[in-house]
Amino acid sequence: MLMSREKIGQLFMVGFEGTTVTPDLAAFIKEYKPGGVILFSRNLESVEQIVDLTNELHRCSPHSPLLISIDQEGGRVSRLPKAFTIFPPCDVLGRCNSSELAYAAAATIAKELRAVGINMNMAPVLDVNSNPANPVIGDRAFGTTPETVCELGLATAGGLQDNRIVACGKHFPGHGDTAADSHKELPVVTAPREQLEHVEFPPFRRAAAHGVATMMTAHVLYQALDDRQPATLSPTVITRLLREEMRYDGVVLTDDLEMRAIIDHYGIEEATVRALLAGCDMPLICKDRNREIAAITALDKAVADGTISSHRLELSLARVARLKERFLVPYKPVVVSDAKLIVGCRSHQMLLRSIHHAREKVARAAG
Repeated sequence: MLMSREKIGQLFMVGFEGTTVTPDLAAFIKEYKPGGVILFSRNLESVEQIVDLTNELHRCSPHSPLLISIDQEGGRVSRLPKAFTIFPPCDVLGRCNSSELAYAAAATIAKELRAVGINMNMAPVLDVNSNPANPVIGDRAFGTTPETVCELGLATAGGLQDNRIVACGKHFPGHGDTAADSHKELPVVTAPREQLEHVEFPPFRRAAAHGVATMMTAHVLYQALDDRQPATLSPTVITRLLREEMRYDGVVLTDDLEMRAIIDHYGIEEATVRALLAGCDMPLICKDRNREIAAITALDKAVADGTISSHRLELSLARVARLKERFLVPYKPVVVSDAKLIVGCRSHQMLLRSIHHAREKVARAAG
């Protein structure tokens, strides 16, 4: 059975330059039909502009509602402009040791995202900050123990999903014990399997068991799991460990395939095909249009020549379709006047202040 380009496009999440839907971007979405887009600070200026952007993106995709995603973790990984309620990094919530505050912060983020037409947040971070030398996770993690990360990670996912924002647990199977940044190079984790089971895996096991809608892979090589391939491209890690052992059947996204941990070792075409063969559903390509087109074309060719079976892709397409049915249908355009009543509103600012007060109270008690 031949796989249509429209179907294959649904498996991709792509980024773009600029703050408007240009004719070029509109033509790309119409022709290649990506399943989702990801927004960064470069795309976002104001409440009015974001509302216009997301409404126009959806108008470009009448065949299927778009996943419109963002990394809004809090702290240094916050993409929204200053009119929004910007929470402190996850580490602060971890120090407060309050699942209620974590849930409330996530629910607030969800309400503000939905108000401007964004329907997916690349959170919670489920990495345990187990290596003090880690250059990329640090205060993005809820804490240094799996118990803290489990509790606050699930509370965050609940706050998002209860308010109809797709949550994404990351970075499977754990980026906390790395000493390198996968944006710049391929990190290698040498910890034995027993240590991974005790420290890194528990938050992801809990997330899989409690219905976190999506997971994101780590571009990290775990020698105890697969000494040849990073997790994103490893059938041992994605299919055997996550799918079969942890029984996870949600959507699995790759981290950005343009990161140097991947792109320095594989072409975008090979990385895309290998990620799908490993068990991932949705390659993420955050910036380069030529690479996005090359990746979609490569997956189309891989199905046509039998490298990937149509049945394998249908499994991923079914997961993406279920995700959209659960969170995105029906889509209604968002309205600027409604968004302005929600974004940065008084009650949201009061919650932010209460988190800061809780942090200060904990610091005084410790000091």
